[in-house]
Amino acid sequence: MLIGQRAIGRDHRPYVIAEMSGNHNQSLERALAIVDAAAAAGADAVKLQTYTAATMTLDIRAPGFVIEDPNSLWAGRQLYDLYDEAHTPWDWHAAIFERAAQRGIDCFSTPFDDTAVDFLETLGAPAYKIASFECTDLPLIRKVAATGKPMIISTGMATLAEIDETVRTARAAGCSQLILLKCTSTYPATPVNTHLNTIPVLRAATGCEVGLSDHTMGCGAAIAAVALGATVVEKHFTLSRADGGVDSTFSLEPAELQMLRTETERAWQAMGGVVFGGSAAETKSMAFRRSLYVVQDMAPGEPFSRHNVRAIRPGFGLPPKYLETVLGMPAPTSLKRGTPLSWDLLRVGGAA
Repeated sequence: MLIGQRAIGRDHRPYVIAEMSGNHNQSLERALAIVDAAAAAGADAVKLQTYTAATMTLDIRAPGFVIEDPNSLWAGRQLYDLYDEAHTPWDWHAAIFERAAQRGIDCFSTPFDDTAVDFLETLGAPAYKIASFECTDLPLIRKVAATGKPMIISTGMATLAEIDETVRTARAAGCSQLILLKCTSTYPATPVNTHLNTIPVLRAATGCEVGLSDHTMGCGAAIAAVALGATVVEKHFTLSRADGGVDSTFSLEPAELQMLRTETERAWQAMGGVVFGGSAAETKSMAFRRSLYVVQDMAPGEPFSRHNVRAIRPGFGLPPKYLETVLGMPAPTSLKRGTPLSWDLLRVGGAA
């Protein structure tokens, strides 16, 4: 499948998405700087989120509209105020899309309702992302699928049955290019609750490309995901965690994103195919195996023994497994210390 001009699949290095989210801290200048930094770090795409506080929730403080979990990064925050702070103003989108194009990377977004999809279509969005919490919003899935654009869906807390229903809905509504992202809906996530072994199972169960939307710190989970077949890696991205912001705590900084880009590609390259017996690149290293050599000068007819034959490096003599066969044979001629044993040598004069 393609996003823009970039092919995505197991024959290509992982597609790296830098999620801006609310890390622009309500500054368009900072948002554009995030695009620049993502491109410089090697990201393939920068991703936005398209909503307003009013399209997400109600401006009330009733139960459920305030985050009550004391362990949450946003404990005590009213949902409306949080979304109002984190949202990317819609009149910034065109400038951000344009900057991404100038920098040679893709730009697309996560819409949260029909109006956001209609707006993003006016900007020529090359793909769409569905957030974990909207994975089961089938009307939204149908709306996005009807655009015919590639769709990336984070699975979050969805059961396999729910994922299957979402995939069937997307395909029936016109989506032919679909990627699912394993995602843990905690912020940040820990390695222990990331469960990357789900990735190959999810691929087998759905027939979709599969990647990782990663909320853990660092690059370890993403690298391991690539080893398990992930073809897309999404990470939240900021210029500096010290600058604060709604998602900054679990976001990568530019040097870390560059490391992610480099190390996920190395992990992909390292997977290769199934190879036994050494690769072409290892041919010269065969010389460093042990093999049978004469280690003392020998006279003609002198029997080979453990005193004058040993398995040493380099590997140009007989393999060590033939030591017992050689012991007791007579030297076919005078042999200098450092002579490799070979069947041709031992056959001289009928010695073997």
